[in-house]
Amino acid sequence: MAFKVLNPGLLTTVQDLGRPGYFHLGIPMSGAMDRYALRAANLLVGNPEGAAALEAVFMGPQLEFEVDATVAVTGADLPARVDGEPHPAWTAFPVRAGQVLSFDYLRGGARAYIAISGGIDTPPALGSRSTYIIGALGGYHGRALASGDMVPLGSPRAVQHGMEVPAALRRTVERSAELRVLPGLYWRLITEEAGRNFFEDEWKVAPEADRMGYRFRGGRPFTFNPREQPFGAGSNPSNIVDACYPYGSIQVPGGTEPIVLHRDAVSGGGYFTLGAVVSADMDLISQMQPHTAVRFVKVDMEQALAARADEAQRLARLREALAA
Repeated sequence: MAFKVLNPGLLTTVQDLGRPGYFHLGIPMSGAMDRYALRAANLLVGNPEGAAALEAVFMGPQLEFEVDATVAVTGADLPARVDGEPHPAWTAFPVRAGQVLSFDYLRGGARAYIAISGGIDTPPALGSRSTYIIGALGGYHGRALASGDMVPLGSPRAVQHGMEVPAALRRTVERSAELRVLPGLYWRLITEEAGRNFFEDEWKVAPEADRMGYRFRGGRPFTFNPREQPFGAGSNPSNIVDACYPYGSIQVPGGTEPIVLHRDAVSGGGYFTLGAVVSADMDLISQMQPHTAVRFVKVDMEQALAARADEAQRLARLREALAA
């Protein structure tokens, strides 16, 4: 049971919910950048919500199926077609053996998730099928899909075609967004003025936005409090002696352009970090196109935990809506 890749699109990889637990070895979590969209797609086709699916960036692939399957596409607004016939997003639909799944042009967002009944059955690596391209780990031979690949599928279970995610539970991607930030250990290195500027300024997603991280431009440069640089930190005030980088942390190399570290980011380094984007907003980042306008909003720990609880409730509502 498999499908054949006729055209891989721009960048299509196998992703599940990732491989936590290896940061101390320098191996990032990887996994779907929009975890909610992946979960929704899997639930629609009767898979466990953490099953491996496809993450397609900006352009969809063209896939020929060898077996009958149920498919769902979530995340970015990337219209699906089966043998040229359109099918709605966030909805389960059938694809018969011999038919071709293809996609129209992107209308919004950045990453679409294509779940197939039975899940993608590539060999797990360190407990996950997620692709970490830089490390040639997981997925389909540790790389993005290419024309001619035969991608194996697992055994599906019966599912109801036409099942859909209610509109209220679908995340839409706007032309601007707010990202909540919890200041962290190294916030003390910047001046009060720099901190105010960071939250007051409008930033825009730079073209350098990928699975490792999202760079933002347009705000004022950072200024730093005077200090004697510690041994080994280098002369630039944005440098520190190496520290860990948690998921969502914001580093500012050279004190100019913040970078929010995402699923394939390194686990540590020598740039200071302002703090971290709250986990509830990390899926949103993954759907931002270059030049999307963003404002960062300061929150405290109580507000960050409340945001996480709200996201957990939304996921609970999704599970309830799609319960078989």
